[in-house]
Amino acid sequence: MTTSSYSPPAGEPWPEAAHYPPPEVPRPDPVRPDPAPLFPEQPLPPAGPKGFATWPDRLRTLPARAWRGRADDPRWVRPALLALLAATAVLYLWGLSASGWANSFYSAAVQAGSQSWKAFFFGSSDAANFITVDKPPASLWPMALSARIFGLSSWSVLAPQALMGAATVGVLYATVRRRFSPLGGLLAGAALALTPVAALMFRFNNPDALLVLLLTLAAYGMVRAVEAAGTRWLVFTGVMFGLAFLTKTLAAFLVLPAFAVIYLVVAPTGLWRRVRQTLLAGAALLVSGGWWVAVVELMPASARPYIGGSQDNSFLSLTFGYNGLGRVDGNERGSVGGGARMPAGVDLPGGAAPGGGRGWGQTGLTRMFGTDIGGQIAWLLPAALILLLAGLWATRRYGRADTARAAFLVWGGWLLSTALVFSFMSGIFHQYYTVALAPAVAALVGMGVDGLWRARHRVPWALVLAGTLAVTAVWAFVLLGRSSGFLPWLRWAVLAGGLLAAAALAAGPFVGRVSGRAGARIASVAGLVGLAAALGGPAAYAVDTVDSPHTGSIVTAGPGVKGGSGPGGMGHRGGKGFPGGTGNGNGHWFGQGGPGAPGGQGAFAGGQGGQGGQGGQQGFAPGQGFPGGGTGNGGDRANGRHERGTGGGTGLPGTQDPEGTGTDGTNSPGGTAGGPPPGGMGGLLDGPKVTDEVAAMLKQNADHYTWAAAAIGSQTAAGYQLATGEPVMALGGFNGTDPSLTLAGFQKYVQEGKVHWFIGAGGSRRGFGGGAGGEGGQQSESAQIESWVTAHFTAKTIGSTTFYDLTAPTS
Repeated sequence: MTTSSYSPPAGEPWPEAAHYPPPEVPRPDPVRPDPAPLFPEQPLPPAGPKGFATWPDRLRTLPARAWRGRADDPRWVRPALLALLAATAVLYLWGLSASGWANSFYSAAVQAGSQSWKAFFFGSSDAANFITVDKPPASLWPMALSARIFGLSSWSVLAPQALMGAATVGVLYATVRRRFSPLGGLLAGAALALTPVAALMFRFNNPDALLVLLLTLAAYGMVRAVEAAGTRWLVFTGVMFGLAFLTKTLAAFLVLPAFAVIYLVVAPTGLWRRVRQTLLAGAALLVSGGWWVAVVELMPASARPYIGGSQDNSFLSLTFGYNGLGRVDGNERGSVGGGARMPAGVDLPGGAAPGGGRGWGQTGLTRMFGTDIGGQIAWLLPAALILLLAGLWATRRYGRADTARAAFLVWGGWLLSTALVFSFMSGIFHQYYTVALAPAVAALVGMGVDGLWRARHRVPWALVLAGTLAVTAVWAFVLLGRSSGFLPWLRWAVLAGGLLAAAALAAGPFVGRVSGRAGARIASVAGLVGLAAALGGPAAYAVDTVDSPHTGSIVTAGPGVKGGSGPGGMGHRGGKGFPGGTGNGNGHWFGQGGPGAPGGQGAFAGGQGGQGGQGGQQGFAPGQGFPGGGTGNGGDRANGRHERGTGGGTGLPGTQDPEGTGTDGTNSPGGTAGGPPPGGMGGLLDGPKVTDEVAAMLKQNADHYTWAAAAIGSQTAAGYQLATGEPVMALGGFNGTDPSLTLAGFQKYVQEGKVHWFIGAGGSRRGFGGGAGGEGGQQSESAQIESWVTAHFTAKTIGSTTFYDLTAPTS
């Protein structure tokens, strides 16, 4: 018999519903019956009629059913759920346009998809279909459709993500509610909505928003499939995984092995039927995720855009290399971390990583709790782990097919498999990746609290509940202490409230034996105070995240943290420091930075960056900029030519890696002092700010050309494309290093009059586009094109950027 957890009689409001103890229900196959199980079995709501003939009636009654909810739910449940969804939507939509184009890399692809159906299908960076983004296109499709319907704007690009966030909260509630009480489902939904990294990514245009929604739908399908060994729900789960693959390739499969094993073990049917159903679900995954891949791989390369991020124009190599196994082992050809041509001893972007992160932070079991990651996701992570163990222990004697234990296995498998991969992967790792953990953490908290709250009158479980709350409060105190300037009173309020509530819950069983009514009131007040203490920290971080604009390729939630090791979001109060750690400390990236720890790698701070230590102590020598030229001041403020150069100067010396490519040429040209910044890390991480004068120049006679301009790197090209509305060729893809076009191919385009302008990369971008090549190194294709253009065409400088008219060769 499939089951659902106990609910009090309809109309009974919370918290008085807690007065009703769970009834004694026989187990389907008890070994040693538990007189008061944490998760008592109750029949699931009856299944409605199936078939196409029933759809008109189901649609007609949908508004009433949506408002009323399940017949066995108290009347307060559905209004509470609708209020939660509405509050989530408001939170995620509030001030959404403040982030502008957010990640201009994807916004430019959305613009292209709103202009060209071919660009829409392939996920091209430009409407002329020169190159794609370095991900499959599924996450771009909702945004491109929104732009086609409502016109291209920041709101039309970002609003679909916010709505996906509200939808994810609703799906999570429905998944938890299948087996647990409404209280557990609502708590899980609220915990997800207030997770800081969720508040960040559901307001941003990276693929992660759609990925999390699809994986949550897959978990819902898995829970439904396990209830009665339902084939159609297992096939639904496979389809969700396939669509998730088309969103972010192998990142979608981190939880797939755990789900497959769980179904094969616990589904209430025969072994061979379980095997056949799993194979059928795998076939559904292959079809739903493989059809687009088959089209791309079978189509002649000349008939489609270049596959961005790949080194051989193959989506399969992109999937299993740069976007797949390379993220785990760090062997990522063409990436910043693994494939960038950096000088010996220089890691990007987080400096040296003793734990094996190769510049992307220290790896190990504590990574998810680290300085700059803990505030993103880890607020309730200790509680989720404790409650997972408690749930598995409480259900240890249940039957193999028990749905409560299956739910803990599903969400626990999601959490552990994803967290372990994130903790030990040595390739590219950004803080916002942790949003993939948010639904699992929230679900485990909701399910665990549901059972412990019901059994709080029993001393052992009351102590577990109180201990979990105390650990959560102490951990929140630690996390809030990392942002000492952010609401300093909050950490003490959270600590005091959490510990007092924990003490009251621990004493509840003893008080209840003396006076049942007094014990119930104490438990109710303690529950409310404990809930506020547990969610107070993440809620404050989430509100701060919503209140701050975020742009660029690497963004983080919440306020700055002391000793952060990763780059912050461009435009989020100037960023949070790069490379951080002992380098920038909590200094800002490109804004007026705060103080950093002495002796850090201050030369990374571009423009008027934060104080990065004494010149070159443990960093670069005074007077040497990064990444290409410029003169630092020495002293305690390193003004290397990164955003704003102070003139020419010497770039980092070229080096030769195993592939023979150079890092940076010497004597890279410096920009004009105080000129407009070309974008994060010289255009690598954020698009440039384009003036009206430049936009007007590029748009002039643009309809006579296939591409109004060409630029090295997708972010640089995206800034100009979004400003002009015209296609801009992104040479070399995201990093400027993809072999997307040879010099001969570009010369042919110029001869045919297909490109009007070339946008000079300048010193700040050379290192990532292949530069001018160090001694013994060789130039990348993009650098060869730039060298040829600068030698043969007329230059025009506006601000700090040089443009070359490809229709006006020099004499």
